[in-house]
Amino acid sequence: MTVRHLLDHKGRNLWTIDPDATVFDALAKMAEKDIGSLVVMHGEKLIGIITERHYSRNVILKGKTSPTTLVRDIMERNVIHVRPEESVEQCMALMTDKRVRHLPVLEGKKVIGIISIGDLLKTIISKREFVIDQLEHYIQG
Repeated sequence: MTVRHLLDHKGRNLWTIDPDATVFDALAKMAEKDIGSLVVMHGEKLIGIITERHYSRNVILKGKTSPTTLVRDIMERNVIHVRPEESVEQCMALMTDKRVRHLPVLEGKKVIGIISIGDLLKTIISKREFVIDQLEHYIQG
């Protein structure tokens, strides 16, 4: 299964935030949408990603406060991303290797969605359950 198929199935909701927003605003948006990351955009251009991990490591542990810290000050600027034609397995390997949990999906330079490790696990489990079901039916005749 490709990333494009995964996005077609799960949807292409993409929650973004401006780099000049406060970390508090980013956290409030993540809580409201029940998500763990936001893509940081400057207009139509991807410039970063902010996750709950960035908050815990770069705000809390450094004695900063979320209402006074800007997203641009703690976001990851070197965004690991994938293309729609990549496989779920390639994405899982990339996430494991780079130790990230969210991958924006780019088609050309346009962000068309984001996938999480949870999305990948659901897809892999579903695929394996289907295979098991098919094998059971084959064995039972």
